[in-house]
Amino acid sequence: MPYRPPLVAHEYFVADPPELPVRERGEGGLSALASAELLAADGAEVLLKAVTTAQETLVVQVGAAGEGVIRVRLSEDATARPRSEQAIALVTPGTYEGARAVAEPGEPIVIDAGSLRAEIGLSPFHLRFTDASGATLVEQDRGHTDISGRLRTLPFGRSRVSGTPVAYHESFAAAPDEAFSGFGESFTRLDKRGQRPVMWNFDAFGAESQRAYKNVPLYLSSRGYGVLVDSGAPVEFDMCQSTHSVVQIVVPDDVLDYYVIAGPTPPEVLERYDRLTCRPSLPPKWAFGTWISSGFCVDSQERVLARARTIRERGIPCDVLHLDTYWQTDGHWSDLEWDAKNFPDPDAMLAELDAMGFKVCLWMNPYVSHLSPLFREAAEAGYFLKNQAGLVYVADCWHGSFPACGIVDFTNPAAVEWFKGLLRPLLRQGVALFKTDFAEGVPADSVAYNGMSGTDLHNVYTLLFNDVVAEVTREVNGHGLVWARSSYLGGQRHSAQWGGDTYTSYAAMGSTIRGGLAHGLSGVPFWSHDAGGFTGRPTDDLYVRWTQFGALSPLLRLHGTTTREPWEFPAVEAEAVAALRLRYRLMPYIYSAAVEAARTGAPMMRALCVDYPDDPVAWQADLQYLLGRDLLVAPMTAPEGVRQVYLPAGRWVDYWTGEVLDGSRYVRVAKPLDQIPLFVRYGALIPVQEEGDTVDVPEQITLVAFGGGDATVHIHDADGLTVAVATRDGDELRVAVTGPKRVTGVDIVPVTGAPVRAVLS
Repeated sequence: MPYRPPLVAHEYFVADPPELPVRERGEGGLSALASAELLAADGAEVLLKAVTTAQETLVVQVGAAGEGVIRVRLSEDATARPRSEQAIALVTPGTYEGARAVAEPGEPIVIDAGSLRAEIGLSPFHLRFTDASGATLVEQDRGHTDISGRLRTLPFGRSRVSGTPVAYHESFAAAPDEAFSGFGESFTRLDKRGQRPVMWNFDAFGAESQRAYKNVPLYLSSRGYGVLVDSGAPVEFDMCQSTHSVVQIVVPDDVLDYYVIAGPTPPEVLERYDRLTCRPSLPPKWAFGTWISSGFCVDSQERVLARARTIRERGIPCDVLHLDTYWQTDGHWSDLEWDAKNFPDPDAMLAELDAMGFKVCLWMNPYVSHLSPLFREAAEAGYFLKNQAGLVYVADCWHGSFPACGIVDFTNPAAVEWFKGLLRPLLRQGVALFKTDFAEGVPADSVAYNGMSGTDLHNVYTLLFNDVVAEVTREVNGHGLVWARSSYLGGQRHSAQWGGDTYTSYAAMGSTIRGGLAHGLSGVPFWSHDAGGFTGRPTDDLYVRWTQFGALSPLLRLHGTTTREPWEFPAVEAEAVAALRLRYRLMPYIYSAAVEAARTGAPMMRALCVDYPDDPVAWQADLQYLLGRDLLVAPMTAPEGVRQVYLPAGRWVDYWTGEVLDGSRYVRVAKPLDQIPLFVRYGALIPVQEEGDTVDVPEQITLVAFGGGDATVHIHDADGLTVAVATRDGDELRVAVTGPKRVTGVDIVPVTGAPVRAVLS
């Protein structure tokens, strides 16, 4: 099975992916497209009859699916659809009025989608994608064999094993210097060249392998395009691993259905991707405050209230208290009922927490322990996935750590309504939202109510689960926020996701950064992680460094198997709390970046290639990022407090010292424990506010000018849009403000070249 090291006892996962069969030595089975003929041209789409090297007849459809988007389908039947569509549609192709198909005798067929074109050669068959000027972005690779004639790549076509079709495939030629990123929350190096991502949601057991909780069959290229595969199957992407010059895509489904998406920049690819799937959902503003968890340890009503009081007494900024597993009876997870012994009066507790300004998030998952009284009710009603014998599939979703469970079958409408009925009373009681944990555990050999196999349901199950929870939360509380561990294609509509069960080490924090950057390049702007790491207790210095990283992430939660409460780290409490206060001071900037991300699809936590796509280093520098457009964050990933930071083109101001540094180079940065490496784009105007205990909608803010010059900043808030325009006039910075916010002052950081004074108008 994939991702298992040799000679080491591997973990058991009830939902391991099925492996594709292997052809016997000398066995045929490859059916690659050889030639095609035009059957029909309908506006901006053509239908082709193709003949393969195995003398099979297949159908090819190529057409515009929006401005700058071209869709390609290969199947036996023109009406074939991905098998996951039986549960949920993942992609909705659009239209483009200016699109057209041009088919001249003896010439390649051209599909013109504005900023993207496809050229189709019929004999031999070949696809090439270009920009509007005709420059090649990517083209099919016709297949490679070695000196012995053995196949090394799988060209456009289909494969059989023992006479049975098992997968469709496509191959693209890769330029020697081409970099690739995306694929969801992938914890490996940001540039996926040389890797082989498999689109299968794992309980990843951490953040330090190719296993991923959240897979998105989308990648972006440094050459200015993206590729999206519409399938819920365990699609495999060979990113120049088998052959360094070829990207291969293997789709074990009833159809190969993919989209080439024009850029040329990552934000432009992601904007077009959102049109095909959905726009990101913006969390409520309070969600951008600090979340503090009970941790994965026994909790009680008394402890929750004591925790809340301590937070307020110590002046720790916090908006959300997360109650993890033990709000329910041990061994009954997840039957969504309060543990009556440890939480005797949840109504009173929720009311008191609300009076202190806290929102409450409850942990849950879509599994029900066989020890819970609820299990029998759901089993008799047919609300769980079944095994091959038609009985409830009782699965070891906890890897032997806790009792086996039934898995709620969200393809059954009655089960959906039953599950909503479990959640609704908790929301009405005063719970703000749910942490939707797990959902990677659908076994490949299970059977769903609608007849789908576990293999076909596995990846999209998380979308069904999170959709149900978001819908009932929106119904009661007016927002659809969930805090989700697993996700798939289109999951950006679930507005909070976090990086799973990371280990407590600097290396794991580095892998977590990479996962967040890749997920952002997969269309998901609102992401978080367990500050401090999840498994074990972090050292004092790691706790601070990870909290600083969390404070400058899109969303922030302190959570682990042991406590992450700041006062439980007394030697460094002040440093950790200072990081939280910095976040609250920067909240006007952070929330404005969030609103922009929801509107554009570009991530809040931006890999450098988002803003510097032509800089080769920007596709490789994966332990740092831009938070919004103007703050460059480089979390300290070593206990020595020293690291190399790549500064992109331009000039950058050290947030702590005011030193101005030239970009397009690496710099050595040393920072004491109370400072995270943080740089501001020279000339930026950063809106800030007085930090408080909770996130609010301030009537007045301050602008901080880092350098001086003409600049414009858009400040988004619940009270509307405020625009500040700065104009440099000699030693004076004149700032004009329009909108509901009252700007009480402009602080000029004393850096080289800064104006002497500021004038508000």
